[in-house]
Amino acid sequence: AREEIQRRTTAAQRRSKTLEWLQKALGLESFPSRIEAFDISNLGDSGIVAAMTVHVDGKPLKRDYKKFRIRDLEVRDDYASMYQAVYRRFKHYVDGDEKFAPLPDLLLIDGGDTHATTAVNALSELGLSLPVYGMVKDDRHRTRALVGPDGREIGISSNQAVFALIGSIQEETHRSAIEYQRKLRSESYGSVLDKI
Repeated sequence: AREEIQRRTTAAQRRSKTLEWLQKALGLESFPSRIEAFDISNLGDSGIVAAMTVHVDGKPLKRDYKKFRIRDLEVRDDYASMYQAVYRRFKHYVDGDEKFAPLPDLLLIDGGDTHATTAVNALSELGLSLPVYGMVKDDRHRTRALVGPDGREIGISSNQAVFALIGSIQEETHRSAIEYQRKLRSESYGSVLDKI
């Protein structure tokens, strides 16, 4: 049992060090204990969805994950979709919905600086200000850097632990969006079959 406690403590310390590095590298005022990440998934123009994942102290907190069906968009528009998802998540918070508290210390958005700017715009519309960074992928679809709305890139590939953490957050958020997308598709497919 003592070895197990030791192992857990070491893992927690490692995650804490990783997040400390992230705080320094991004110049965050507060320790990024709670990180929320957004990703958009679309199949053609039908059924655009967004997923939000939550990581607390470097570990996924699945009960706080959120999913959004993007409404009133005729065509694929990643920026409009991202704006809507971020706006809706934080509008719930502003309206005092307990299920949407607390606020994250860091917001990660799948995509580049324009995606990050889109999220910042949605927040400022609600009178909120949070650190927002886009997760930029390399040619092999792995997150190679975080980019601020101002276009400033912070490379993360030199720090293996940070690279692994951000990569897993991006993967998890992407997976969550795709799963929700599939679930909706099979539901609508099912209802079509029921009508036959």
